Amino acid sequence: MTTAPYGTWPSPVTTELVTSGTVGLASPQLDGDTLYWLEARPDDGGRVSLSRVSVGGSPERVTAPEANVRSRVHEYGGGAYAVRDGVVVYTDFGDNRVHLIEHGRNAALTPAGTHRYADLRVHPDRDLVLAVREDHSGAGEPVNTIVALSLRDEGPGTVLCQGADFYSDPELSDTGALAWTEWNHPAMPWDSTRIRRGRLVDGAVVDVVEVAGGPTESAVHPRWAPGGELVFVSDRTDWWNLYAERDGSVSPLWPEPAEFATPQWVFGDQPYVVLDSSRLLVSRVSDGVASVHLLDRSSQTLRPVLDAGLYGPLAAAHERAALLVEDPDRPARLAVVELATGTWHDIRQASEEALAPEWVSVPRAVSWPSTLDDLPGDVHGWYYPPTNPEHAAPDGELPPLITLSHGGPTSFSDTGYAVSLQYWTSRGFAVLDVNYRGSTGYGRPYRDALRGAWGVVDVADCAGGAAALAEQGLADPARLIVRGGSAGGYTTLQALTTTDTFTAGISFYGVADPEALARDTHKFEARYLDGLIGPYPEAIETYRERSPILHVDRLSVPLLLLQGSEDAVVPPNQAETMAAAVRAKGLPVAMIIFEGEGHGFRRADSIRAALEAQLDFLGRVFGFTPADRLTPIEIDNL
Repeated sequence: MTTAPYGTWPSPVTTELVTSGTVGLASPQLDGDTLYWLEARPDDGGRVSLSRVSVGGSPERVTAPEANVRSRVHEYGGGAYAVRDGVVVYTDFGDNRVHLIEHGRNAALTPAGTHRYADLRVHPDRDLVLAVREDHSGAGEPVNTIVALSLRDEGPGTVLCQGADFYSDPELSDTGALAWTEWNHPAMPWDSTRIRRGRLVDGAVVDVVEVAGGPTESAVHPRWAPGGELVFVSDRTDWWNLYAERDGSVSPLWPEPAEFATPQWVFGDQPYVVLDSSRLLVSRVSDGVASVHLLDRSSQTLRPVLDAGLYGPLAAAHERAALLVEDPDRPARLAVVELATGTWHDIRQASEEALAPEWVSVPRAVSWPSTLDDLPGDVHGWYYPPTNPEHAAPDGELPPLITLSHGGPTSFSDTGYAVSLQYWTSRGFAVLDVNYRGSTGYGRPYRDALRGAWGVVDVADCAGGAAALAEQGLADPARLIVRGGSAGGYTTLQALTTTDTFTAGISFYGVADPEALARDTHKFEARYLDGLIGPYPEAIETYRERSPILHVDRLSVPLLLLQGSEDAVVPPNQAETMAAAVRAKGLPVAMIIFEGEGHGFRRADSIRAALEAQLDFLGRVFGFTPADRLTPIEIDNL
């Protein structure tokens, strides 16, 4: 074994390994015995295609090579395709139109124009498609509605539900009953929603009644069960649990301090599937671990199907379930499980390039006490130690630590394998992935602890975690890095301007000026900051106090900013303004704008360049020489 400083270890985890031959797997759906799913390819510019495989057959691509199966509703999209009885409908990112593939027939169902569509449901027996439509034709905010599209004639759709600011989950029963979720500004769907149902008669919804929801309740994901029963998820007990409604009476299905849904950032989520009148296939999140279970209402049992590692929606049909699995020690996979026998079949791997076990840094759960007196309790995260079977650090040296602040901020970090994370651990970095207050999986009070306190509580939790690991001898206190994207980028910038814990920062498309974001962002998040910081402009002084761009005087460490030129969520001018302010102060700063990228990098060349830029940046500011051959980036004031 060779002795070498942390950060300088040669690694087989190259940037090419992170991207080449890697596909993003998403959105499995079962149509009888045929499994469908989406594949995103970084080496094809991030284009998303639809694939399928039948029992005993070989996988094939369903959509044309030029198709890009993505939705742009809410900017984050999701719910971009649906299939039933062999009829496929999908929305294309390029033209925003809904397209049909039916027994060799290809046609556009909606005209070109200013409409976007998502959360598709296809009903061939009724010759219709249900969708959430976002109309950008007028001045001001786009208008969201639920519409019915014809499978036979092109048109923008007949409006079925309107008046609310947002809609999701248009679920139609076999008898023509329609259920959906709706909510209004300033709430986000994890804050306050309502589930309604009615009857679809001659192109109109009649006899509408409210099923669940309210000012302090997030009721989501209605699904019809046999006999007209409506199943849904609600956090009325501070945990997203399952309920059933029949004839106005609501009853819990499995009360438990665990989450049976996650925040609805994108359309098309399927946290559970109704199998029959007594059984449901359900997802469950507890302490940052996502699992899958079979809930039997008749016997009141919850049987494990997958102990850990679920990500994304569930699919099930004919006693088979399809799901995406993230193990801690190998690439993600699309798998099918026979529910009766528990027999698993892997269908597709995200990458065929798996690391040997001795190279994989396996996370372990860590927690530390809150540093905030008015918010006691433990904070949670995952610690990844430096792992390289061929190299060790000199005696007494402690590893640099990258503290990760996830996005959302309502998301959560789990134990799923990420080769991009192994890129760091195999070179001699430790990683702390923080589930700060505000994260999902620990109940609504833990999630709501960030309300009105964004930029304070999340920062304290990340800084407290890094300091705790340094105190335990697991990290070098002189080389504590904070890194995050989007909302996590804001936490990164706030941590650098309000604490002295970290000695370098890396922000991916992070919010540098929340006041500017409150004034200029897309509809879905236009009032998000009302809950996270305060109503704008009434709370303008709070916004300015928590604006990193206005407090660069407090920043005293190097900063790297990575930004997409086409980002509609966090506009590039935020990164540009932050970089200029840091540069003027004389601190080391680098900014890279990736042309054509949006809120999240999808192209292989961008992902590779971003990784190499980070390693070069950290090596130069901390004074070590990586083993990789890197093209030096431009760092001002260094």
